[in-house]
Amino acid sequence: MAIEVIFPGNKKVDALIDGYTVQTDQPVQAGGDGTAPTPFALFIASMGACAGIYVKGFCDQRGISTGGMHLSMDYDYDPAQKMIARFILQIHVPVDFPAQYDDAVIRAASLCAVKRHLNPAIESRITIIRDVNNQ
Repeated sequence: MAIEVIFPGNKKVDALIDGYTVQTDQPVQAGGDGTAPTPFALFIASMGACAGIYVKGFCDQRGISTGGMHLSMDYDYDPAQKMIARFILQIHVPVDFPAQYDDAVIRAASLCAVKRHLNPAIESRITIIRDVNNQ
C-alpha cells in the first residue's frame, strides 16, 4: 500500500490512502486552522480503532451483541523521555456482558496489529468497565 502525502495549505497535511483522504491539521494555537485531528491524534485513534475491530470480531464470533459497548483510549506521557509511557484502553461493556469473557476480550484487544508494532517498552493497560447505564 502506497500512501501519498500532500500539503493542501497552512499546517494541513493530508494522506491519500487507497482512494481515501485522511485530513490532518494543527490546532490554532500551533499555527494551524484546527479543522482536523493532528497526525498524533490519528496515531492514538488508530490503536483504539484497531483494538475495537478485534473486540468486535471476538464478539461476532460468539454471537455476543456489541450494542452498548464502546472503547475509550488514553495514554500517559513521560515528559522526561518525551514519549508515551503507557496506553490505557478501557472496554466498556453493559452490565450483562458475560463475565466469563472478560479476560478473553482483553486478550483479543491486545492482538491489535497497531499495538504489536509499538516498542515493547511501552506499557499497555487494558481493562473492562461495566457500564450500569449501558444495558
